[in-house]
Amino acid sequence: MKKTAIFPGSFDPFTKGHHDIVMRSLNLFDEVIIAIGYNSAKHNRYFEIDLMVEKISGIYSGNNNVKVVVYNELTSTLAKKHEANFLVRGLRNTTDFEYENTISQMNRNLNADLETVFLITSPQFAAVSSTIIREVHRYGGEVKDYLPYAL
Repeated sequence: MKKTAIFPGSFDPFTKGHHDIVMRSLNLFDEVIIAIGYNSAKHNRYFEIDLMVEKISGIYSGNNNVKVVVYNELTSTLAKKHEANFLVRGLRNTTDFEYENTISQMNRNLNADLETVFLITSPQFAAVSSTIIREVHRYGGEVKDYLPYAL
């Protein structure tokens, strides 16, 4: 049976830490679907979704095992549509775990076949977050070292 994983997030922007999680996930799953979601808690995106789709798709253009989709529904519903039984989430710290654990439990309640796999962030990316990258970029700071593509 094909093992498909969804890697959901707002990816505003998609960082080298996210890329690391995707590459490590490919060692565990046959296919990884990077799902860029509309997060109801985040009302205004900094980077347009179309730009992120373009940049992320470009990174994996030669890899048929990675797909990029945009969605505006429950992640558990998206997983059913793509016959994915796994969600992949990266954890930088215990705060991430508390947040992600709650979401994982709800996804499991909504779709009993959906298992969340947590990957601990590689040490060199532990301090990198999309929020910090947005702030640095907003105020003219250089972010190229934190992104796997050029802006």
